[in-house]
Amino acid sequence: MNAAMDRADRLAQDAAVAARVRAYRMHPDVVALRVEQVRAQVDRLCWAGIGLGLAFTMTNVQQFAANGAAPWSLVWLAAWLLDPTVSLVLLAILRAEQLTARYQVVTGPWVRRAKWFTLAATYVMNTWASYAVGSLSGIVLHSVPPLVVFVAAEAITDLRDKLTETVSAAFTHATHLHQTTRPDLAVNGPDAFTDGDPAPGDNTAAVDAAPVHERPDDPAPGSRRRKLLADYVADARAAWAPGVTVTAAWARSVTECSRGLSSRVAAEVLAGLDSPDIGPEVDGPTTTVDMGGPGKRGGVSDVSS
Repeated sequence: MNAAMDRADRLAQDAAVAARVRAYRMHPDVVALRVEQVRAQVDRLCWAGIGLGLAFTMTNVQQFAANGAAPWSLVWLAAWLLDPTVSLVLLAILRAEQLTARYQVVTGPWVRRAKWFTLAATYVMNTWASYAVGSLSGIVLHSVPPLVVFVAAEAITDLRDKLTETVSAAFTHATHLHQTTRPDLAVNGPDAFTDGDPAPGDNTAAVDAAPVHERPDDPAPGSRRRKLLADYVADARAAWAPGVTVTAAWARSVTECSRGLSSRVAAEVLAGLDSPDIGPEVDGPTTTVDMGGPGKRGGVSDVSS
């Protein structure tokens, strides 16, 4: 019996730890951070490939610029400056696009023209000797690195822009999921979970009860900020007028909040009103106020019709 109890206690502890770990893993900041880490890895790999490709072309560009000059002569030494001149301008443009793509700022046409010109100049100088002698293998060999750099320079800009959208979409999706299943987590973060609380995503009834346009399965605009509990309460208070019955159904109708959150919204609105007008509930759970008689205390309660 004691052994079974010890095993049950260990399983209960493991379940509590797993719930807290899952809560942190599904937190919007953690989800967005994971996408940020992937974006950083993509940047590092692309920069490494571009750097190696430009280093490979340096020798051929130097030979093109030296044009048979004697080694260590002034012309031969100056020829080594041509490839870094072009490459540094290209790297500066790519570095600037890295920042503009992060914040989704559109650059002007001259930025792309400068990038294409530097890439085209690198390709021509790198393959000129092979074209002059008609060496097909030399053309292929010296064409691959510049073309890889060209394709990577174009692809990395689009990748950064899409990864930025992915960060916003992942954060918005995770935030909405937390607000739908656990509204308190949207305000307090993962620390709102206790050892006995279920992990986010387990409350499927709350997700199914949410309005269709608020369900996490539906795409949401990345620029739209998801509402917190305080936002729903503010909207409900703005919609309230004397003579209006404050109920959970009324809170849902004016704020479009989920059924699980409507009782809390109605309770917050009632708590902020000096003389709320109380009436019967027509649809769904009712939030009403017991004003109390002599010797009684008033309060907010939920009853079912």
